[in-house]
This record gives sequence, C-alpha cells and structure tokens, in this order.
Amino acid sequence: MPSVEALISLNSDTDIHLATEDNGLLEQFCKTRQQSVDLCGPLEIEDYGLQAAAFTSPPKWHLAHTSWFFETFLLKPFVKEYTVFHPAYEVLFNSYYNVIGKQYPRPQRGLLSRPTVNEVMKYRHHVDQAMLALLKAALHEHYSESEEVFGRVQLGVQHEKQHQELFLTDLKYSLSKNPLFPGYSSIKNASHQSDAGHSQCAQWLHFQGGLFQLGVDQNGESFSFDNENPAHQVYIEPFELSDRLITNAEFQVFIEHDGYQRPEFWLSDGWAEVQQGQWRQPLYWIEANGCSMEFTLHGLEPRSPEQPVCHLSGYEADAYACWAGARLPTEAEWEFAASQYGKKAVRFENRLQPTSVDCDPHDPLKQLYDSCWQWTSSAYRPYPGFKAGAGAIGEYNGKFMCNQWVLRGGSCVSPVGHLRPTYRNFFYPRDRWQFSGLRLARSH
Repeated sequence: MPSVEALISLNSDTDIHLATEDNGLLEQFCKTRQQSVDLCGPLEIEDYGLQAAAFTSPPKWHLAHTSWFFETFLLKPFVKEYTVFHPAYEVLFNSYYNVIGKQYPRPQRGLLSRPTVNEVMKYRHHVDQAMLALLKAALHEHYSESEEVFGRVQLGVQHEKQHQELFLTDLKYSLSKNPLFPGYSSIKNASHQSDAGHSQCAQWLHFQGGLFQLGVDQNGESFSFDNENPAHQVYIEPFELSDRLITNAEFQVFIEHDGYQRPEFWLSDGWAEVQQGQWRQPLYWIEANGCSMEFTLHGLEPRSPEQPVCHLSGYEADAYACWAGARLPTEAEWEFAASQYGKKAVRFENRLQPTSVDCDPHDPLKQLYDSCWQWTSSAYRPYPGFKAGAGAIGEYNGKFMCNQWVLRGGSCVSPVGHLRPTYRNFFYPRDRWQFSGLRLARSH
C-alpha cells in the first residue's frame, strides 16, 4: 500500500486531461471522468440541483457520488494515510451501501445547496489526482494488491457510465416538470433531424430455440457485471420475436381502443397503478392546442408516429402485448435472439431521442440497442450459482434481485460499452422515466 506522500509526488505534474498512458484502464478512467463533466456543458447553474421526484437524483449528486465511489472503494482502503476531501461526504453521497454506513435521505438530495457545484468539482479533482497516482503506482510498482485495484477501478468506471445514463434520464424528468419545457440540448444528431418516413410492417422472426448458454462466463476477458454471471444452460421452446419495436402510432391505436380503460389487459398491480396515477398515455406525451407533442431532451417537439414508443412502464408494455394478442419476451428469449443477430451493438453517439427503424435488409433484428430498453417478462433474480461479493461491494447488484423486472438491449442514451446481449438492466414494473419501450414475442 503506497503512502499518500508517494502518490502525490508521483502525480505532482499530472492533470487528468493529460493522463493518456495507454494501459487501457488508465485511459478508460480518464475518459469516463471527463465525460461526466462534459455532460454538464449545456447546464445552467440552477440545473445542477434539480430533483423532481424521489426516484431521481440531481446532476450535482451524480457528479459527487461517482467520486465517492472511487474514494470509498479504492482510495480509503488502498492508499495509506489518504486524506478525505470532506468527512461528511461519506454520508451525503452514499447511495445505498448499508455496510459503509448511513445515507442522506434520497428524496431530499435536491435540498443540498451545499456543497456548491464548485466544491463538488474540487472534490472530483481531489479524487481524480489521487486515483491517477494510485493507478500509476499499481501499474508500475506491481504491489501485491494491484489485481484488486484494477478490478475495482474497472467496476468504478462502469458504475460511472451507468450514472451518466441516469444523469440524462433523471434530468429529463426534472426538466419536464417545468411549464416552460426547457430542453437539455438544442444540438441534434443528423439522423434525428431526418427521422421521417414510414416504418415497415413488423415481421415475425422465428427461432427454433433449444439448449442455450445464458449469461457470461465468469472467466471471460471482457468486463461484465456480477448479475450477468455465471453462464448456465437453459432450454428455450420455439418462439417468435418482432423484428422491431412498437411505434408511437401503433401505441396510439391501443389508446384509441380504450386500452387504459379496459382492465382485462392489465396485471392487477398494473391496473392499480393506472387508477392511482390516472395514466392515459405514456409519460412525456402531451396534447397542446390540438397537436400531439412529446417532451424530449431537446424540449417539447411534435410527436413522431414512426419513432418507438418510449417511457413505458412494464405494466403498460405488458398490457399492450396482451391487447395485441402477443406477450413480452423472456430475457432468455431476448438474449438467444440477440446472440444470433445482435452480437455487434451499433448506436450513434450524441443521440438523445429514439429514432425510427432503419430498414436495412442485412439487419433482420432491428433496434436492439439504439432506441429503447425493452421490457421482458422475466423477474430480476440471481442466476443459478450467483454469489454476491464480500463486503459492501456485494451490495452493488445482489440485494436488488427482488420485485423488479429485467430489461434488455439499450437506449439512445446508454453508454456504448454497455450494449451487449448479456447486459441485464432492471427496474420496478411501475417505472416510466427510463427510455423503456417494448418488442413483442409469441410462442410458436
């Protein structure tokens, strides 16, 4: 364990923007930390503290919590005499790690006017400098704990990427509550601006099924989260999967057929949510002056009939599938199909809104990763043989394997490195603020 003095001297002339020694992990760390700061470019200072609901977090909190993660799980245990930036931050920016200690109440994160944005940025710089030095020491000195350090840094990098996605989804929800409907960014990807035309009729792709290895081999060289492991065999009956996502126009037909008023399509808990929340259409759909609009990260825009319907709860996705005479796929079916057609994930950068289907004849299974997370009918439970890690690290995923549903694929705001067939996202079926849509399945 290197001393803090040794780390400071090693890193005295290093700035995070200049740390480009390419061992892979060091570069990943630097780029990811900078990406979080870059996401704040369009923000006004007043935006940093926005928290419109208990399930969201302010942008400033995301910036601080991701720094807390590196400080808590790397700098404190692996750097001798490391000086914490502020002792109160251990509580303020602890998300849910009970082994670490107390947490500031999640619904009240928006009340934290202090620390200021400037102080949070100083906190990030403090952590970045110490982390760069620790990584360099682990790389060059090869001390006994290097392997553990590398593993935790990789987890910290991927954790921060998850928070970059949450940064955008949380901010979108908070901005949507402003009657001015301010956009996060006025800059649109070229593909978004040309998102017009007519979606082709959905096609059913047939899959024979059979014995299939679900999940990731724990000895694999590429990173995976613990909930993707261990790989295990499952048997899949023959099934069919739609080649694309359901569109806004198609979901509008469900609404016009009184889909939100007919309990026969809904799970009991879903019907209760519909009644309690007075749901009548997807989140962010707005009727204004006779026009069909949708709130986006670009602000309020005309609703595109051909774009995938987005921001659906699992209950809404399931009800639509029932109404359509189909069902949601299981996560095993989704991964089975993606492993055949979607191993190479494709998504354009800087896209903040789902786009209509690309009718590429060489791409039989479309919109796997580029638009919306896709609800499955599978409960979020551990794979056979799953073991949570020891200590607080074990709280990362394992303790949430209860009462939630699995979503697969990726969305227009997902980190590109997370787009893979085995990735398991998970939310409560009532949740709507994520970029979540649906793809239909049916038994053959």
